Amino acid sequence: MFSHMTIGSNDLERSRIFYDALFGAVGGRPGRRMPDREAILYAHNGGMLMVVTPIDGKPATYANGGTIGFAMDGPEQATAWHDAGVAAGGVSIENPPGIRMMAGAGPLYLAYLRDPDGNKLCAMHRPEQ
Repeated sequence: MFSHMTIGSNDLERSRIFYDALFGAVGGRPGRRMPDREAILYAHNGGMLMVVTPIDGKPATYANGGTIGFAMDGPEQATAWHDAGVAAGGVSIENPPGIRMMAGAGPLYLAYLRDPDGNKLCAMHRPEQ
């Protein structure tokens, strides 16, 4: 259903360090600067994330209630993603990484972060039931 996600940043170099660490922790490649605008492109496992400075010139802000989810191969990968994000300037939020029971979805291994611009991110692994 989705082709890509785009989030704003007020400091692309800070974001590049953060997202390079996140994607590197799960086997992805560093982001590529886009030649035609202030943006960094990440592609991994068929998904695409763009980190951009807002076109309108106003400050980037995060969505209240919005979360960007990243699929993980297992709990170890989700924890490595989380730890790499914290080490690269992100902030761990909510509960520590671990299993949570979600009504209608069963157990999920979740790890939540805010990136340096405040965007809420989640690593998710659905254990075999």
